[in-house]
Amino acid sequence: MSLASFPCDLHTHTVRSDGNDTPVELVANAKARGVRVLVLCDHDVVPPKTVEVDGRSVDFRDYALKQGVVVLPGIEFSCQTEIEDCHIVTLGCDFDDPDILQICDEVEKSKSESYVELLRRLGERGMPITLEEVLDGAPLEELQKKRIFDRMARKGYAPDWKTAKLMVRDDPYLSVKRRKPDALRVIQLARRLGGITILAHPFLIDPEIPFEGETVTRAQFIDRLIDAGLCGIESCYPYAKTSTKDPRPSEELWALVRQDYTGRLFISGGSDYHDDAKKGTANPRELGECGLTMEAFLATPLTGLLTPAQRQALGI
Repeated sequence: MSLASFPCDLHTHTVRSDGNDTPVELVANAKARGVRVLVLCDHDVVPPKTVEVDGRSVDFRDYALKQGVVVLPGIEFSCQTEIEDCHIVTLGCDFDDPDILQICDEVEKSKSESYVELLRRLGERGMPITLEEVLDGAPLEELQKKRIFDRMARKGYAPDWKTAKLMVRDDPYLSVKRRKPDALRVIQLARRLGGITILAHPFLIDPEIPFEGETVTRAQFIDRLIDAGLCGIESCYPYAKTSTKDPRPSEELWALVRQDYTGRLFISGGSDYHDDAKKGTANPRELGECGLTMEAFLATPLTGLLTPAQRQALGI
């Protein structure tokens, strides 16, 4: 296994949402790739406090640190019902707060209803997929849309998950809307709880989008998020391996983010790692292929979320 391009990967997922690693496997892979800092931000679920290791329940962050990996736990909230791929990574909150748990409960119910309806409509279009196939033994409340895209690809309905996502997204009948929390609500709640918020992959958001009864540009929408208290924005991100419709090279998109938002937001970066290689995805996103240098990470407010032991491990 080759070493990662970046030692700090601030956007990763596990089996607790739509990833394919367990939290313990994620840490093992980070260690093997030389990733020293990672953010675990599964979709719309509270991060794990403990993990099972050798039949014992141990503190997740302490366990990771013993493996040489600093973990910052968070949630990636999928926001805005009418906007695709508006994701707010939220860190440093009390994730047992009743308002946080209420949002997670609302999302869980909405996901279950809309994704089951999507499976029904796919069947009508001659692409039958059973709920049991997608869940693969997981409970209904853990159903994630990407798992449907993965299954579409595995059954030959699309060449890969990215094409399947666009197929569903661009078909008005298949694009079943689920109720998502308002991005301003998420940002303001995190701010009240002393947390830090980051807008993930801004160039996955369309250039023009519906917001509060009017059509606004992506830049105008981000301005509103900044006004609400957004703290950071993702720059270094593997756009070429995702469903973005923007044909420009990833490096050009990274530069535009830095140009437009340096000084207004702190600059983040991450791979959006899911370990899709386990599902046979060609050219999957690799842990640490995008992210931040250690110097860049240490210049972010995320250092304020580190435990004393984590700070000592990083020499700060």
